[in-house]
Amino acid sequence: MALTGILRPGLIQLRVTDLEKSVEHYVERIGLDEVGRDGDLVYLKGWDEFDHHSVVLRKAETAGMDFFAFKVDSDETLEHYRKRIEDAGVEVIDVAAGDQPGFGPRIAFKIPTGHRIELYAQVERAAYHPPVTNPEIVPREPRGMHASRFDHGLLYGPNVNETKDFFENVLDFSTAEQVDGEDNSTQIAIWLTCSNKAHDIAFVDYPEENKFHHIAFMLENWNEIGQAADIMSRHNISIDVGPTRHGITRGQTIYFFDPSGNRNEVFAGGYQYYPDNPTRNWTPDQLGKGIFYYERKLNDAFLSVVT
Repeated sequence: MALTGILRPGLIQLRVTDLEKSVEHYVERIGLDEVGRDGDLVYLKGWDEFDHHSVVLRKAETAGMDFFAFKVDSDETLEHYRKRIEDAGVEVIDVAAGDQPGFGPRIAFKIPTGHRIELYAQVERAAYHPPVTNPEIVPREPRGMHASRFDHGLLYGPNVNETKDFFENVLDFSTAEQVDGEDNSTQIAIWLTCSNKAHDIAFVDYPEENKFHHIAFMLENWNEIGQAADIMSRHNISIDVGPTRHGITRGQTIYFFDPSGNRNEVFAGGYQYYPDNPTRNWTPDQLGKGIFYYERKLNDAFLSVVT
């Protein structure tokens, strides 16, 4: 499939209350690389990512997410989406080149759930990136959980139906899966993709705006999920649920928390999505099985703990 337009998740900025403990968590435990610092900001990337960085940790008084950004294929595409967003009646804020090291100009806007989403086209290649000539399978020895990339995120907020409409009709995403409300005319959860992944971003209906549920990092397979669980137990990392598997997306997973209380996920597998696929629908009575396929029920923390 030829990917054009919005290509993939590329950048997320998280708020953390203890910067040094958080760096240890994301670098030594999850396995990201630290590529730079600027005061209260630390820039990280996965070992299989080419861009300068993909995750930013910002020291703050409270945990949570500042913004979630997607990479587009060109400057022309960036301007195309600027016009479509403005035509939809949404204010666009310009972010100057260099605001993030290695990144060109970005545009930012607020979606109906209250979250800040950004788009960008230009980003420098990381100084230490996967080889492009005679590449080894992995460019360095595995560290920690060996997370290869920032993969997706789940956000909580109101107006999920309006958010679905915006992502589909303004940003050209597809809805891979959804959980229908009781009347089947509204959705209480949606999984959206701009690629052929099962999801690139997801939303769950929630009364408060701009809440962060989790950031997910890609692992290679079920064995790596098990090794990640070993690391969590060895270092007494707080686990929410898992190892287990999703019915929705079919991914293998563990949910756990960083030192500030932000939820993390390590994720493997999942089906491939294509634009001619129908949306997979789940009914509310099967939501437990959809989220946690083996347990077939939800736990209270997964539903209620957000930052």
